[in-house]
Amino acid sequence: MRVSTFPLIILCLFMGFTFWVMAGAEQSLLAFGAQLMSSPDTAQVVIDLYILAALACVWMYQDGKSRGKGWGYLLPFFIVTAIFVSAGPLLYLVLRGDQREADASPSKV
Repeated sequence: MRVSTFPLIILCLFMGFTFWVMAGAEQSLLAFGAQLMSSPDTAQVVIDLYILAALACVWMYQDGKSRGKGWGYLLPFFIVTAIFVSAGPLLYLVLRGDQREADASPSKV
């Protein structure tokens, strides 16, 4: 299985930064989320982010379905997306591989 390099680099940088921030945080991830939702201006950003996350899950489902992947394969990506939003789709892209290679490979008859 080949992985996509660019999404892998972005995923590593993002998750490294995320874990660094979480290690130094003075509150839990749930408390931070509750604090964000307590103000209308930050709640708007969080809601917008989760709408985008839902759209990414729809895309992952449709793409996975077209590639013959079932719910068991897709569920971990959905869970990671629910917690870290962009990490789920990035991980999916990493493991999905390079689309150009898939397009260039001969199809089975």
